[in-house]
Amino acid sequence: MKANFLISAVCLALLSLTSPAWAGEGHDHGEEAPATNGNGPQRLPDGSVFLPKPAQRQIGVRTLPLETAELPRSLELAGKVVMDPNAGGMVQAVLAGRLVAGPRGFPSVGQVVKKGEVLAYVVATGDVLERANQAAQLAQLRAAKGLADQRLARLRELADTVPRKDIEAAASEAASLGAQIAALSSGVNARDALVAPVSGVIASTNAVAGQVVDARELVFEVVDPSRLRIEALAYDLNQAADVAGATLAVGSERVSLTFIGAARSLRDQALPMLFQGEGSALSRLAVGQPVKVFVQTASRTQGIRVPAASLMKNAANQNVVWVKTAPEHFVPRPVTFAALDGVSVVVTSGLASGDRVVTQAASLINQIR
Repeated sequence: MKANFLISAVCLALLSLTSPAWAGEGHDHGEEAPATNGNGPQRLPDGSVFLPKPAQRQIGVRTLPLETAELPRSLELAGKVVMDPNAGGMVQAVLAGRLVAGPRGFPSVGQVVKKGEVLAYVVATGDVLERANQAAQLAQLRAAKGLADQRLARLRELADTVPRKDIEAAASEAASLGAQIAALSSGVNARDALVAPVSGVIASTNAVAGQVVDARELVFEVVDPSRLRIEALAYDLNQAADVAGATLAVGSERVSLTFIGAARSLRDQALPMLFQGEGSALSRLAVGQPVKVFVQTASRTQGIRVPAASLMKNAANQNVVWVKTAPEHFVPRPVTFAALDGVSVVVTSGLASGDRVVTQAASLINQIR
């Protein structure tokens, strides 16, 4: 009996050791994290990235083989878009008055206008006392004109007995009074037409119905968006004498610029340089917009042309590009570079001819951890 009791106790102890223990409510830690997939995109311990082919196609990775070449030395200058004086102009009020809409109403920003088109009218408004004096003078002239016309009519009825010179003098007096009335009436009811100086689009407008403007006040600004100029500031006076070409980056498009000339006076300790640009890409720019101008000099340097979109920053804030060393392996390469044309840069160290650099989706690769 005692032996059976011992056997039962041992069995219960064994069952208690093998049975699972359940935590109380609110103390369950949940399921364990799943194991990492070794076949997915991941950053390797040496800083390189493993990126499978399906993932490359999904994010649109593109690479480009590189070649070493002699490229022009370039300078990056700060500039802004300015108006071409032959393809743009300002519409200002010649006299003070109230704005009245033209035949097509007040033009809006971006509206296409033609040279000579009436945009608005300025109706002259003067001092109340001055206008009253003009009205009184006009009334006197009209009364005098009426008397002169009556006298001329009587003299013409007596043409056989009145000397011809008296009739001619009366006619001249009546004509003179009529001209004075016309001149004074045009002054009292003066209306100046504001016309477009060139064909283009309305770049800015300050016109509102009933608005009172002063003389020489800017009302409209008209520009031809396909013909704009770029003004860049050079703080080294020798840069203006070593210009072989210039480019401007408008988005991903490169626009060639023609060097017009440099000023002969400094502005804020800098020398203004003017460039002419033409093309549809310039229509996406606005007058006064700040831009970066890349000026190519006559001297050249040895380097590798790389798209500017390939440049990234690593954790140490170094400039790097991602090089494809294997079908699914990408390595970051620290590089030094110089400006070229706004769309591309010239890498002077860190790359070799034949390397395949990532040109698209480099930012996505740079974010893989």
